Amino acid sequence: MNKQHWQDWINLLLGIWIYVSPWVIGRSLDDVVVANYSIVGMAVVALAVACLVAFRLWEERATLLLGFWLLISPWVLGFRTSAAHFWNAVIIGALLIVHAIWVLAEVDREKSTPQ
Repeated sequence: MNKQHWQDWINLLLGIWIYVSPWVIGRSLDDVVVANYSIVGMAVVALAVACLVAFRLWEERATLLLGFWLLISPWVLGFRTSAAHFWNAVIIGALLIVHAIWVLAEVDREKSTPQ
């Protein structure tokens, strides 16, 4: 499968945003939260680039898992009291989930459509 999906380009930008957001949004954060943003951001960027170069279903599934993690991370890591970072994680996590499900549905639809 060498098909590119527009969602992967958006995910690339979202991954970059996730990585830089602790410094752009500001406010002091626990080192664990900054590390979480850094690791998840780099992973999303790497997966988006991998999807753009040579699409594989596992890359979308991994992005889906990272989206779920980012969505729940404010509760797990305890930074839900910082409204800006809370909503940043929740919204970006939700976008990653939606994009991954969208691509997986497109691939499934393409497989089931007779050619």
